[in-house]
Amino acid sequence: MFLLNEKKLSLISEYLHTKNWIATDENVIAATKPGEGNMNCVLRINTGNRTFILKQSRDYVEKYPQVPAPPERIKSEAAFYKCVKSVSALASHMPEVLEFDEINNVLMLEDLGTSSDYGYLYQNKIQLKREDVIQLTSFLHILHNKVIKNDNVLLRNVAMKELNHKYIFVYPFMQDNGMDLNFVTEGLEDVVDIYKADSNLKNKATLLGEKYLEDGKYLLHGDYYPGSWLHTKEGLKIIDPEFCFFGPAEFDLAVMIAHCYLSQQPESIIELIISSYKQNEDFDISL
Repeated sequence: MFLLNEKKLSLISEYLHTKNWIATDENVIAATKPGEGNMNCVLRINTGNRTFILKQSRDYVEKYPQVPAPPERIKSEAAFYKCVKSVSALASHMPEVLEFDEINNVLMLEDLGTSSDYGYLYQNKIQLKREDVIQLTSFLHILHNKVIKNDNVLLRNVAMKELNHKYIFVYPFMQDNGMDLNFVTEGLEDVVDIYKADSNLKNKATLLGEKYLEDGKYLLHGDYYPGSWLHTKEGLKIIDPEFCFFGPAEFDLAVMIAHCYLSQQPESIIELIISSYKQNEDFDISL
């Protein structure tokens, strides 16, 4: 199996030539990381004539190799891009898929150019702009309502849902879960035992987890947080839908709101998210 490695330019060139993804007179002259990724190996490839993104999923989390992960997740991501391609309001906010190698789990994507994700919100206590909130919630509304549910098993993304379920609804409430929350925020580990001992909270988490694992009717991004939002020269873009699945629309919105709390956004931003998302009749704000 071919493995992406930013230090092995000749091997990347050979692979791309074999796949006929670059011209015979093209060669890779640079391979760099476009940002701080978590799940996958992602490289910006420069041939001197153009740049593009190569993204590969492996059987572990790229940032934490000790954590196993479904290697087929990139297939679900490719299926998501294909599914939204016909909806211009969605496709215009996402990179274009150029090529896909199902055997080696390699996705070739349009390079959105020099950009930064919204991760700065956590460190700098910068408030989300009103226009960004409206664009982000509009994207979710269109995604949830314009993409018709289909039978593509890749969009059920069961293995990734099960992985995510453990890290959202199970591990945080275990006494010895191996997570050092002081690494996230100094002093957090000292207060977490209060929540681990809260049986009512744990029961609610269990019920929510069961609902998360159900098959729903709306296509979700699945990981709608600042690391999946990009500032580019062409405006706001959305990336990394490898956690996509058919589920409850409330989940995408809840993840967005949760990360706004984590980045200490003012209550007015939370209220704007809720008011600007066009809720369907079956939308349950309490969920």
